[in-house]
Amino acid sequence: MTSFKKLTGAALALSLATSSALYATNGDTLVGVGAKTRSMGGAGIAFSHGAESTLVNPALITRVQDTEISFGGTIFMPDIHTDLTANTAGGPVSDSGDSDADLSMIPAVAIVSHLDNGIHIGAGMYGTAGMGTDFRGLGASNWMPGNKKLFDMETTLQLMQFVVPVAYKTGGLSVGIAPIVQYGSLDIHYEMNGPGAPGLVAPGQKQDFGFGASVGLTYEFENGLSVGAVYKSKVKMDYGNTLTAAAAPFGIMLDGHLDQPAEYGIGLGWRSGPHGVAIDWKRIQWGHAAGYEDFGWDDQNVFAVGYQYDAGTWSVRLGYNHGKTPITLYNSDNRGLAAKDMFNLLGFPATAEDHITAGGSYQFSKNFSADFTVVYALNEKNDADVGAAFNYPKNAVTIHNEHKELGLTVQLNYKF
Repeated sequence: MTSFKKLTGAALALSLATSSALYATNGDTLVGVGAKTRSMGGAGIAFSHGAESTLVNPALITRVQDTEISFGGTIFMPDIHTDLTANTAGGPVSDSGDSDADLSMIPAVAIVSHLDNGIHIGAGMYGTAGMGTDFRGLGASNWMPGNKKLFDMETTLQLMQFVVPVAYKTGGLSVGIAPIVQYGSLDIHYEMNGPGAPGLVAPGQKQDFGFGASVGLTYEFENGLSVGAVYKSKVKMDYGNTLTAAAAPFGIMLDGHLDQPAEYGIGLGWRSGPHGVAIDWKRIQWGHAAGYEDFGWDDQNVFAVGYQYDAGTWSVRLGYNHGKTPITLYNSDNRGLAAKDMFNLLGFPATAEDHITAGGSYQFSKNFSADFTVVYALNEKNDADVGAAFNYPKNAVTIHNEHKELGLTVQLNYKF
């Protein structure tokens, strides 16, 4: 138990030291936490990935024998391009830019220990979600006198979760619960000049802590098939005037809350010799979370499938993940709805839908192994008519967004 406490403290220190701005994929939620989960498309509700399963399904930590620690991180590289085009009398004029929020480090640290009588405990800290863009320094607007290209928009949302799972196994049944402490940081600022415009909007960074829980269960049959289910509660977060002041000029009236939504899902896992297959479905309730529902986000169904070939000293994994973007694009001549379209695509373009994943592991010794994963989100293109946001006629102003992502994950695992 002393070793468990020491390693838990080290995990906390490492996670805080490596935390930085995040960007994510299923809405603002990262596709999987931990290298093995990510390499199988994020699938892991009924397929154990060792200590890293602490935040996927707490019931799965019962598959860990003795004590195991995993620590690593993801280099995340989103590529976001935005065009805001005005159809003037002299022809189309566009303000274009590539977001400079294109590199982040995302930590993942977990430890699990097997106690007596079928009880397992653990601890984990992960960068789980976030999003943001940075269009500062692009110069003056080509069509809005006195304004800046893409309003010098910069947004940063960072979310980290710390969990302490406890699980119990009897026969093929495992049940687990994990209290969650979530840290969140939000910063938004932009400059919107002109008649009736607010000018510089920079309410400052706001941080908050929220609390929730995850509960899960799995059942493993003797033929290698396993089934699982998990529920993760909503986490309430309040960013005060940082969110309220930034959203108001876009006609979005908020009280400062931007809650991380509840999730629930089911999964299947199957192992036979060196082969393994994992299939997950989960639903993320963006449309029932304060803030996101005001942005016009819908509940999201996420499907994940992964394959593993385990040769003993080495293994390879492949996966696919699909989650239709939760963002509703109205393309409306209603000023408020047009402003929401612009706010989402300019500041929080969580539009990635299809992800291809691959990875592998190598066992250096009985106790030490390393994992490597690549996740690529295919390029998504979205357009909206936002002329009404400027009191212009329909089709006078359009916004175009392109969004693709690349993530590289490295993880080290040690058993003792």
